[in-house]
Amino acid sequence: MQVGFVGLGHMGAPMSRNILAAGHDLAVHDVRPDAAAELIAAGAAWADSPRQAGQGREVVITMLPAPRQVQEVLLGPGGLLAGLEPGSIWIDMSTSVPAVADEVRALAEPRGVGVLDAPVSGMASGAQTGTLQIFVGGRESDYRRVRPLLEAMGDPERILHVGGHGAGYTVKLMINLLWFAHLTATAEVLSVGTAAGVDLATLRQCLLASPAASNFLERDVLSVLRSGDYDESFALALACKDLGLAVDLARDTGVPVEVSAVVEQIYRRARAQYGDAGGEMLPIKLLEDLTGTPLRLPADQDLSAAQDLSAAQDPPASQDPPASQDPPAAQE
Repeated sequence: MQVGFVGLGHMGAPMSRNILAAGHDLAVHDVRPDAAAELIAAGAAWADSPRQAGQGREVVITMLPAPRQVQEVLLGPGGLLAGLEPGSIWIDMSTSVPAVADEVRALAEPRGVGVLDAPVSGMASGAQTGTLQIFVGGRESDYRRVRPLLEAMGDPERILHVGGHGAGYTVKLMINLLWFAHLTATAEVLSVGTAAGVDLATLRQCLLASPAASNFLERDVLSVLRSGDYDESFALALACKDLGLAVDLARDTGVPVEVSAVVEQIYRRARAQYGDAGGEMLPIKLLEDLTGTPLRLPADQDLSAAQDLSAAQDPPASQDPPASQDPPAAQE
């Protein structure tokens, strides 16, 4: 398949490599030409502009930081839309919003250009291994046509057609919103419980054995509890961007989201405190700093979800926890 790819950041570059490795003919573009050096050495062609990346291509993928960049790349000077030919398909795999794609689609569809939104989950590690989860919105016929290309980047069992145009964007934003809400709620619960005198490991195991259990509590929070790792692979600036998009979408749909709005403000406070590049789990550190008590488990603590409460109070020899699932899917 003749493929164009625009946006070679920490997600786009490995996704492009997997497309090339699957045998597709690939042309790439990025605002930083040096980002394409390894891909060109591996056989990809360089496109001088987004428009050139679309010329003669059956499918063109964008993987960009935010809706503003998507709009600029598609509709700006030398834009991608002008290079797309009748019968081609544009797939936007960025974390964006339906409004931008709607604007592009209104211009693209009369020219015979298909449009799909297909944001991803799985972080850079999933992009590197080709095991991303992909949420596709748009016409099913277009989805079926590009499915083999998506399988070069994602886990075939987790590539999902989730509805019409915009549904992929919405699903991705809702996943991120709920994950961030899990994080802020978990930080408060663990901080209050330990401040009241309950052993951290015991509290966590009680929560895991209760209806309040969550994947975040079982897996994702372990990077903080074990080693104070707040996950710098996904920056607070990007987390705040995604939360802002989710709250804006709620406003557009007329749904009141008081809890989500508070979660967004907590993240913005963490961003002001720790900087744009700080890790996405730093809202936990906000409470740790306020209470003066880091949430840490002993180095030899068995963190397995199956551990019973007596074991939590009298930890056995060290044992690795279940493999952590990736936090919200980054896109850039």
